[in-house]
Amino acid sequence: MAKFAFTMTIEASSEQEAEKKVKALGVLASKLKTVEVEKLAHIVKNDPAKTALAKAYLGLH
Repeated sequence: MAKFAFTMTIEASSEQEAEKKVKALGVLASKLKTVEVEKLAHIVKNDPAKTALAKAYLGLH
């Protein structure tokens, strides 16, 4: 599969936190299909109830 490089800005409280976010996003992008990443982003952006439910399931609340 081809690889592509992008420049992007990440909001974070520190450079280390931003690096962790980028690495995590890379894992999601490599393990999920495009449609799955798009659906996940849509839910996080537009459906706070489902996002809260997912966070609770992951033990993040």
